[in-house]
Amino acid sequence: ATMIAAGARILESACGPCIGMGQAPATGAVSLRTFNRNFYGRSGTASAQVYLVSPETAAVSALEGVLTDPARTPAPAAIVPERFLMNDNLVVAPVPEGETAQVVRGPNIKPFPLGSQLQGDLAGEVLIVLPDDITTDHIMPSNAKLLPYRSNIPYLSEHCLAPCDAGFPARAREKGGGFIAAGSNYGQGSSREHAALAPLYLGIKAVLAKSFARIHAANLINNGILPLEFADEADYDALAEGALLTIEDVRRQVERAVRTGMVTVNASGRPIAMKLSLSERQARILLAGGLINETRRAANDA
Repeated sequence: ATMIAAGARILESACGPCIGMGQAPATGAVSLRTFNRNFYGRSGTASAQVYLVSPETAAVSALEGVLTDPARTPAPAAIVPERFLMNDNLVVAPVPEGETAQVVRGPNIKPFPLGSQLQGDLAGEVLIVLPDDITTDHIMPSNAKLLPYRSNIPYLSEHCLAPCDAGFPARAREKGGGFIAAGSNYGQGSSREHAALAPLYLGIKAVLAKSFARIHAANLINNGILPLEFADEADYDALAEGALLTIEDVRRQVERAVRTGMVTVNASGRPIAMKLSLSERQARILLAGGLINETRRAANDA
């Protein structure tokens, strides 16, 4: 009550300001935030200037009205209760062993998309050529309009890469999937898995980029999509939308990449050397068509 009376606002422990929902700054305002979200438009206000600070800096600055070094302001002693009350009334216990739970899905909850085992040749067109620093917000926007559909990948996929090219989803469906080409730092920003799930649903087989944000590359692998890096960045400049790509005998190439770190992509008869850094476990995940498929396979073999 004391904090609320002083002007503080208490939010639920969930993805609120993190995805630009609630507590959006005023137009052109400065906002100090204690969570890792300060890339363009992420606060819910495109023109806001968002700075990342420590909780101490945020608290003291809120009191002072300007950005303030918390070391200049003596902090009150922490108050720690002797006992913490625990209430698990809202926790649903697991189904007893041997019993089966019935999963009831509403109309906005669709089955989780799954990849398929890698085999034969992977072939398709380059569906889009993207510049550097494409964020996961570009790949799969997460805003007030789309947030209610996070459990509905078919619907969300209609907006995949729409900030870059509104025609991408329709083109991906028309072509039966294909490949994405991108510049450096592809998949930066929020680590949300939807930026891999929507391309998976649209039939994306691989992303060819100059470099990847680490977590997004892992998410692609976990969904059976190959994250390939150009060994020679000049090959990126030679790719155009509509170019036909083939990864011949993809299963053998992925298995070999564990040792060599390389995969060859055929671009209209011209070989392109691509880097593919994989552990043995990640190779198994790709070969199975994703982490869920590999987990099921391992469980069945046990």
